[in-house]
Amino acid sequence: MRKIVYVILLAALGWAGYWFVGSRAMEGALRTWLADRQQAGWVAEYDRLNTIGFPNRFDTTIQALELADPSTGVAWSVPRLEILQLSYKPNHIILRLPGEQIVASPYQRIAVTSSDLRGSIVFDPDTDLTLNRATFAMADMALSSTLGWTARLNSGQLATRQAGSDRVHDIYFEAKGLTPSDGLRDQLDPTNSLPASFSIFKAQAKLGFTDPWDRHAIETARPQIETLDLDLVQAKWGDLDLRIAGNLTVDTRGIPTGDITVKAANWRDMLAIAEASGAVPAGFVPTLRKALEFVSKLSGDPRTLDAPLTFRNGIISFGPIPLGQAPRLIIR
Repeated sequence: MRKIVYVILLAALGWAGYWFVGSRAMEGALRTWLADRQQAGWVAEYDRLNTIGFPNRFDTTIQALELADPSTGVAWSVPRLEILQLSYKPNHIILRLPGEQIVASPYQRIAVTSSDLRGSIVFDPDTDLTLNRATFAMADMALSSTLGWTARLNSGQLATRQAGSDRVHDIYFEAKGLTPSDGLRDQLDPTNSLPASFSIFKAQAKLGFTDPWDRHAIETARPQIETLDLDLVQAKWGDLDLRIAGNLTVDTRGIPTGDITVKAANWRDMLAIAEASGAVPAGFVPTLRKALEFVSKLSGDPRTLDAPLTFRNGIISFGPIPLGQAPRLIIR
């Protein structure tokens, strides 16, 4: 009996030692990473960093965290970040984010609020911390930009996982109760004929990148998109139903090449919204309407557009209609 007690005591002391060493290593790694970012010219400030959770968890809290990358101008600040980890699963963490945070770029500053925002992240078991899979869930989220736009959603989910390679990911996003701001609604829907929110807003795609998403993607440079396979992007707002699917390749300059099929039900109402919002100049609307009527007749249903969005030589065309320069797909 005494031997059993000794064995239990030794095991408990051993586990306590493991937890102490592991928690100090966790804190040390984070402090070192933040100090390295400062040496690289970043803003990497925080008020306090500590780890608790004995005996089975490493729960680390960072207070008043501010990060900013001078090479891209992208910045992020949160009053509190929680990194939760089981001590026997060091490559799986839970991120718990606060109800308020700020995301900024050289173009705008976005205030993000939510009642719940957390993520589950699993890394490959390597020192590069290569992303294997992740899921983020959000509730009662609102976005407010210094450019004047706002949006909110009741709930949402963003998920990604490796798809046969650490440089290829399946990505899924869905937002429920996505609601544009009142000002944008007034601009897009002056007759107030559409419901307050989208009934469907989701996207499913496979993206190939130049490099894996790992710690070097944060420290050095973001991986860029090489291939974009859209399984489905769907947005349904009242009777307006837009669906997009197709494949693109992207060169080193961020210029896409390929074809995306666009299917738009009640496209005339969409054109009216585009005109009301200023997305399409009023003087161009009659010409565009005639061209789209021709395209819709080819699909067999004049109420529905079903035509390819073609990307060639840096130019984007919708069916036979040239629309102008294609956007560059560059991740800052």
